[in-house]
Amino acid sequence: MTLPEKLNKWVGYNREHEAVRFAELSSISPEDRLVRFADFIDTDADFKPTKIGNFFGQFWDTFRKPPKERKYVQKLDLCILIYSILSFLVKTLDNSNVSNAYVSGMKEDLHLYGQERNLFTTFFSIGSIIGAVPSQVILNRVRPSIWIPSCEVSWSIMVMIIASTKGAKLIYVMRFLMGITESVAYPGFALVLGSWYRPDELAKRMTIYDAAWAIANMFSGYIQAGVYTSMNGLGGLAGWRWLFIIDGIIGLPVALLGYFAIPDFPINSRAKWMSQAQKDYSVIRMQEIGRKPPRKLTLKRLGQMMTQWRPYGFMWPYILFSICDTSSYWNLWLKSLGIYSVPQINLIPTGGYACGLVSGYLIANMSDRAGKRFPFLMLAIFFNFLGNLLLAIWKIPFGVKMFAFFLPEIGYPLWGLMLTWSAETFQDDTELRGLVVAMGNTLSSAMGAWFPLVVFPTPQAPQYKLGYKLVTGLTVLEAMGVIFFLIMSKRELKTRGKKLNKFGLAVDIEDHSDNGTDKLSLEMGDEEVGKVDYHAKSGAVEITTTDVIVAEKI
Repeated sequence: MTLPEKLNKWVGYNREHEAVRFAELSSISPEDRLVRFADFIDTDADFKPTKIGNFFGQFWDTFRKPPKERKYVQKLDLCILIYSILSFLVKTLDNSNVSNAYVSGMKEDLHLYGQERNLFTTFFSIGSIIGAVPSQVILNRVRPSIWIPSCEVSWSIMVMIIASTKGAKLIYVMRFLMGITESVAYPGFALVLGSWYRPDELAKRMTIYDAAWAIANMFSGYIQAGVYTSMNGLGGLAGWRWLFIIDGIIGLPVALLGYFAIPDFPINSRAKWMSQAQKDYSVIRMQEIGRKPPRKLTLKRLGQMMTQWRPYGFMWPYILFSICDTSSYWNLWLKSLGIYSVPQINLIPTGGYACGLVSGYLIANMSDRAGKRFPFLMLAIFFNFLGNLLLAIWKIPFGVKMFAFFLPEIGYPLWGLMLTWSAETFQDDTELRGLVVAMGNTLSSAMGAWFPLVVFPTPQAPQYKLGYKLVTGLTVLEAMGVIFFLIMSKRELKTRGKKLNKFGLAVDIEDHSDNGTDKLSLEMGDEEVGKVDYHAKSGAVEITTTDVIVAEKI
C-alpha cells in the first residue's frame, strides 16, 4: 500500500466499498430488515406514548417515540448534537468576546480609537471567504471527524495568542487565520446533522445547534463581567487578556473530543460509540426519506451544480439575513448612554439572546410539528424587520428603543430554519447541501468585510446615518427571496417531474412506484444500485402505500 493510500485509509473514504455496502443494504427485503434491525425497529404499529411521554413529547420528539427508536435517537443526540453545540458555543464565545474585550479595556490599553474594531471583523471575514468553500471540498476527501477537530485545535491555540498582543496588527493576523479554520465548522456541522436526522426531528436540532450562538453570547457577557471584576490585574494581566486565555483553555478539550464524537456520515461512519448494526440502520433510515449518500465531487458535478437555480435562490435570503445582523451594535449604544457600568454593558444584551433561545425553540418545534418551513421563516423575518425599522426611526422613547434591540434577537431562529430548509431542499445531493451553505457563508463574509465599515462606521456609533435604514430595506428583500424560492420550488415540482414522498420531501417521479408507494432512489456514484419499497413512521414499521402530494414542502 502506497503512502497516499495509507493516508486516505486513515483520513479519507473508500467510495468503492461504500457502493458495495450501500447496494447490499438496499437489497435487504422489508421482512429481513425486521430481523436484522430488530434492536432498533419497533414493530408495534399500535404504539401510543404514555400521558407523561405525550406531554413532554410536545416539547421534544423522543418522548413520543417507541422505545427502540427513542433509544437510538437519544444516542445520536448525546454524541452528535451535544458535541456540535459545544463546538459552536466555544467558537461563538471566542468571537463575541472580541466585542466584549473592546469595551472592557482593550480599546484603551491598545489605543484602538479608529476602525480597528470593525477591522477585526473584516480580517476574520476575509479568512472565512478564503476558507469556506475549500473546506467543504476538503470534507469530500477528508472525514469530518478528522478535519473539523483539527481546525478547532488550531483555532483554540490562536485565541490564546491574542492574549499576548501588544497592538492591533497581531490581532489582525490571528483573526484572519481564525476565519480560515472556523469556516469549516458551521456548514460542516449542518451537513453532518442533516445526514442523521429525519424531517420531524431536524428543525429543532438545527435550531438548538444554532442557538449555541445565543448561549455563547449570553455566557460571554457573564464571563467577561466575572473576569473583569475578579481577574483584572491578576499576574499583571488585564481582565480582557485573561478572557482570551480562558477561552483557549475551554476550547482545546472540546476540540479533542471531536475526534471521537463526530460520526462522519451513515454510509462511512467509523464512530466507536455506534455498533455496526446501528450504522447500517442509519443508512436505511436516511434512505427511507430520500436523503442521498455522499459521492465523489468532480469538476463535472460541480459545473452541473452551478448551472441550477436552486443554489442562487437559496443564497439570496441566506446572505441578506447574515449581513442584516445588528446585534453587535447594542452594547455600543449602551456604552454611549454613560449610565451603565462595564459589567452592565456586557450583561444587558444577554436578555436578547435569552429571548432568541426561547423563540428559537418554540418556532422550530412548531415547524417540525406542522411539517412546514415557509410560514415560520416569514415569522422570524418579521421580527428582524420590525426591530430594525424602529431603530431606523431612532428618535423613539427609551423603552421602545430597548425593545427594538430585543426584536432581532427574537427573529434569530431564522438561521436554524434555513439550515433545515437547505438540508431538505438539497437532500438529493449531499455535496451541494454542504457547498450551498459554504458559498452562502463565503458571500456573506465578503459582504461583511466591507458592509460594517460603510454602513455602521464606529465613529458614528450609536446613531448611524445609513445603517438601520438600509438593513430594514434589505430585510424586505430577504422576505422576497424566501417567497421566490417557494414559487420556484412549486414550479419545479410540475415542470421537472418531482413529487413529495411520505415525509413531505421532494423526490423525482421515478423514485415512486406506480401505486404510490415510496420507492426511493439509492444512488452511489453515478449509477443507481438499488431501490427500496419500505418506510417507517415514528419508529414503528408501516409497510403500506401512501398518497403522493404534488406540492412543495418548505
